[in-house]
Amino acid sequence: MLKIGITGGIGSGKTTVCHLFETLHIPVYYADDAAKWLMNNNADLIIAIKNAFGSDVYNDQNQLQRTKLASIVFSNANARKLLEGFVHPAVEQHNQQWIEQHKNAPYVLKEAALIFESGSYKHLDKVITVTAPLELRISRVTKRDNATVEQVKARIAAQMPDEEKIRLSDFVIYNNEQQMLIPQVMHIHEQIMQQIKA
Repeated sequence: MLKIGITGGIGSGKTTVCHLFETLHIPVYYADDAAKWLMNNNADLIIAIKNAFGSDVYNDQNQLQRTKLASIVFSNANARKLLEGFVHPAVEQHNQQWIEQHKNAPYVLKEAALIFESGSYKHLDKVITVTAPLELRISRVTKRDNATVEQVKARIAAQMPDEEKIRLSDFVIYNNEQQMLIPQVMHIHEQIMQQIKA
């Protein structure tokens, strides 16, 4: 079974693209959602985060105070690297268990914003990057997250540039509201299926 990564910067529309693959009965592992869940449910990870960033990043119900943690890690590259050093291995382990549950699928997708940055691309057979123009991404995220343009730009600046992601990828999907998504998804799906049958 092939393991395919799907990535893209914030606001690129990779979740929308993943939903299209799901209509083709391809299982999708949402790494960012899994990370959020693990930070609230994985005891070892919770202890590591508390030890590194202080126990007050969790509330009395032991639920992560995401805004508090984000304010620490988005303004400090070392803190962000430290957090990623805890979270990425936990997600990778969780993902391996998930893959085992879907081993009858022709291929699976792993959706993650930091596929290249986290090194998880090394465990994947192919990578798809979803890209969109910067202004469109900013517009989508400010509406979706109720964030300011400055906040969105800071989050984009913290991610690998699209040009670099595209260079490292096997497939690219352009979500620019000019090219239709479904034909692009179908084309990639057909290429992957041909490779599996070869």
